[in-house]
Amino acid sequence: MKTIDGIGLADVQAVYSGAEGLLWELVMGEQIHIGGFASSLDLAEKAQIAGSSSGVDLCCCNGAGMRFLLRFANVAKMTGVDATQTVIDQGRQRCQSEGLDDRINFVLADACETTLPDAEADFVWGEDAWCYVCDKAALIAEAARLVKPGGTIAFTDWVEGPAGLSNEEAERFLTFMKFPNIQDIEGYSKLLAGNGCEVKIAADTERFARYAGLYLNMLNMQLTYDALKIIGFNMELMGAMGVEMEFMKTLADEGKITQGLFVATKA
Repeated sequence: MKTIDGIGLADVQAVYSGAEGLLWELVMGEQIHIGGFASSLDLAEKAQIAGSSSGVDLCCCNGAGMRFLLRFANVAKMTGVDATQTVIDQGRQRCQSEGLDDRINFVLADACETTLPDAEADFVWGEDAWCYVCDKAALIAEAARLVKPGGTIAFTDWVEGPAGLSNEEAERFLTFMKFPNIQDIEGYSKLLAGNGCEVKIAADTERFARYAGLYLNMLNMQLTYDALKIIGFNMELMGAMGVEMEFMKTLADEGKITQGLFVATKA
């Protein structure tokens, strides 16, 4: 697992309370993860989530994943945990406007220490967000604590790919993305197994490179003005961000970063 110093929860809260969070939603939509609806559907189907009575979404952001699960996987109710007040407030407003607020509850808390009760959730869910968490071991332990025996942990995340990152590449990528570290597929699998879970699926979705190109094209070909407006029409900053996104796409093309998909069952 590649790690850098100096990035923590406060940096992530700043991202999703300000312009960076707005930019990610501009190019990725409410479902701020690679693959959007198709990725959520794929994960829900592989994890056999449909018809579950309750789930917990760790690092739920604005709750788009939970709204998806209620509408398209027939989940009865969801609890979302996030540490950023801005996205919690936004999520509550969106759930209310869609008439789903009676079935979705938001909790402002650290995903590694949610204070939610033991072993009550049918499943724990996450989509491309656990890369922001410093203590991956504590996060997986919390997920395992929350889910019932026989329940499911299902998530996607940005992970180090099979080609591997050099230390220099990792430092540049992690600094740009405000990730304190990046796990790999084997590392997550070991953490799940170490917390009493049987890993059913641990695989590369092979989506990352295609979608990295899509997001760049959206910014360069269609949404340039919208993005500039968010950052105060700062052309220098826009150019610098474009360079880093091109670098990220190169890493994805070379198999150095990817999106991992994981499904595990608690014993």
